[in-house]
Amino acid sequence: MHEPKIVTSREIGEKVRKRRQTVGLSQERLAEILNVSYQQVQRYENGTNKLNVENLQLIAQALAVPVGYFFQEEYPQSAAESGPFYESEEKSLIRHFRKIDSKAGRRMVVDVARLAAKKLTS
Repeated sequence: MHEPKIVTSREIGEKVRKRRQTVGLSQERLAEILNVSYQQVQRYENGTNKLNVENLQLIAQALAVPVGYFFQEEYPQSAAESGPFYESEEKSLIRHFRKIDSKAGRRMVVDVARLAAKKLTS
């Protein structure tokens, strides 16, 4: 019988670090969001300290990923997703998105992105 793979704190921490760096968020800023020290963020990323459910949800929100992202297997990026242009565009989009105060404004951006993605695949 196949036993399910248990994701370790270290593996989750590695994904947090990788995603945080991808979106251009500093450890200090993530610490502010979580209301912890940046040293605590380092311990989370190293897997030294375990993340509780609340902080994992806050991290997922800050990094614009679903909580399940930290438990999924990693797949290689496609050619369209790799490279400095894609990464800088993604960082820019996320940086600007975080500055939108209203829920309606954030929803509008998501809707525009969804529509643009549909047009590209049609």
